[in-house]
Amino acid sequence: MRSSPRPQRHWDGSPVVACRPRSLRVAPESPSRLLRCAQRSHCRECGNSVERYSRSDDRSIRLHPGELPAVGVPVDLRWHISSGIAHPAGDGTPWCRLAHAVICPAREAVALPSTSGLAGLRRELALRTRRLIDVGAFTPSVTPHGAAPSQDACRPARPIVQLLYVRYIAAHPVDKIQCVAQTRHRDRCTQTLLTPDSLAGIWRLVPATAVKGQLALPAQVMALYDLAALPYGEQLRWRMQRCSVHAAAPSAADLAMAEWEPFDPLVHHAHIQCRLPTRGRRQPPGGPAHHGARP
Repeated sequence: MRSSPRPQRHWDGSPVVACRPRSLRVAPESPSRLLRCAQRSHCRECGNSVERYSRSDDRSIRLHPGELPAVGVPVDLRWHISSGIAHPAGDGTPWCRLAHAVICPAREAVALPSTSGLAGLRRELALRTRRLIDVGAFTPSVTPHGAAPSQDACRPARPIVQLLYVRYIAAHPVDKIQCVAQTRHRDRCTQTLLTPDSLAGIWRLVPATAVKGQLALPAQVMALYDLAALPYGEQLRWRMQRCSVHAAAPSAADLAMAEWEPFDPLVHHAHIQCRLPTRGRRQPPGGPAHHGARP
């Protein structure tokens, strides 16, 4: 006969109660459903790790994951974190943060003092990028020099999108914008915002200007993905960067920050496209707008 095991007890004779693990829950009425700040991601150009922070001007910035001695970093390149918000310049401590764009090996080298030591850090990141490419863990998104352009070469890598009467610049092509909600398996949702059964926007050619009263750039137009004709709930879903399933589940937490940045023609002039992203370069009948186009 097999005896049942005796329950474990503390030194005072009280039974040991095993606590079941509980997942984090966020109240639906919370203004922010993000579970943590400093979202860790990877640079699309070099593959190295970066941390995304929000700035005081409602934009985001990618910082190098580690802190650096403030002595070796120029004053105008120093950043510090306060209450989860990234602020330029130092905070008086001997340590500071650095924007990843300064030491990204896939970009042109910035003129830095020889005594800063940042050139050595840039070389380390370059070696890490080469290792990632050699093992097949990273594929550069930049087209090699001299390669023939693909049929989607005119598709903006960071399109300009208008929704809720505000113009934003996206971090990915329109059909690659991923949902930021958390699934039941506690990982990020793999669905995209633009699906075959969802309403599509309209590509337009508009003057290269923002909506804050800024003057347009001289004799320049830009391609704009306009979502203003969509219902308010659909535009709000795009602004929250959620798929159709998680937009109907407000209790689901956000696993990443929405990657929208307010569009500024002077700051984001490198991402302005002067052509509509049509495959055959053909102008649709009825004007410069490409109605119902899917990128």
